[in-house]
Amino acid sequence: MRIILAEDNDILRKSLSFFLESKGFSVDQFSDGKDALDAIETNTYDLVLTDINMPGISGMQITQYIRETLKSNVPVIILTSSGVEQTELDSFDIGANEFIAKPVSPAVLLVRINKLLNIRS
Repeated sequence: MRIILAEDNDILRKSLSFFLESKGFSVDQFSDGKDALDAIETNTYDLVLTDINMPGISGMQITQYIRETLKSNVPVIILTSSGVEQTELDSFDIGANEFIAKPVSPAVLLVRINKLLNIRS
């Protein structure tokens, strides 16, 4: 299973990538939203994991592009440090499948990823 991870926090991105790879996933990681979106346009991913506040293009814009322009139903999980309820509601409105507040528990993230990927199988 191939995951794209768009997260501008280097430590979080690298640690989540390491964790997911240790669980058997292939992870392409990006610190910039524009670079992540370019990769989404040219590659096939089983799941998109994106921070909401990214340099270049935000996680919300990435999600919206996946749903509206690419017409893709690939599962999208949005990560954010925002504790604002409206942000979570907006994420679901544009098509995110899951919303996880930081700090991220790798174990909880894995459960949510497996749940989403099982839905697609």
